[in-house]
Amino acid sequence: MGSLFEELEAREAAARERVDDLEDQLAEVTRRLEEAREHLERLRIARETVSEVMAEMSAGASATSDSAPVEPVVTGDDHEPSAFAGAERRVVGVLSVPHWRPGMDTQALPRIYRDIVEVVRDAPGPVRAKQIVPRIGLPAEVGKIEGTRGKLKRLVARGWLDEEDPGLFTPARHEAETAANASMKQGSSP
Repeated sequence: MGSLFEELEAREAAARERVDDLEDQLAEVTRRLEEAREHLERLRIARETVSEVMAEMSAGASATSDSAPVEPVVTGDDHEPSAFAGAERRVVGVLSVPHWRPGMDTQALPRIYRDIVEVVRDAPGPVRAKQIVPRIGLPAEVGKIEGTRGKLKRLVARGWLDEEDPGLFTPARHEAETAANASMKQGSSP
């Protein structure tokens, strides 16, 4: 009987060692997974930040180019324009949000911004970013809410929305006034 107990103890020790080894491997894989998730999140945030900055630069460049001619960039003593003159003002492939002007429709906006404006318009009252995120098909995660909040702020700055209280967004008043004026004109037409 003694040898049976010794054999069971040896097998138990081997099983315990295997469990410990697997737990160590699991801890290592979990640590690596967390590092990979953090790296992915940093890349996503960097991409969104760069897109926002490029969009703002593009909008600023178009406003600048509408109002002032572009001066050639002179390099060295030869006074020839650089091949890159004005290149910093041309941004390709970036979504930009134009400033609202009378008669402008949401079709001028990139799709995600158009969706946000439509959700705000359809809401019965002021809405917060966290209420908009699920309505535009995004998961209600902190990163998505913050990204949407940035887009809402940009829409406010460009005249598409109003922010009556901090974090509460409504359709811009001028849009309501424009709609009211249009309905009044239709009502007064013969």
